[in-house]
Amino acid sequence: MRECPICGKTGKMVQHLVKLRGKYNPTGKKRKHPNLQWVTIPMDAKREAFKKFAGKRIKACAKCIKTLSKTK
Repeated sequence: MRECPICGKTGKMVQHLVKLRGKYNPTGKKRKHPNLQWVTIPMDAKREAFKKFAGKRIKACAKCIKTLSKTK
């Protein structure tokens, strides 16, 4: 379960280039995963994306957790 159930964010492949003496050194690819953390969604969630998870404890990405704390 490396996917945010709210926004659907998943991992992606990245490649870090290392410059060595004017040339780029070949480096391997690496998978970056989203920052998932356990959070309890409150029962009175106002946004539509959070309403179906109201009262549940889920693993959400940090961006969704920040959005959850905002009020309209």
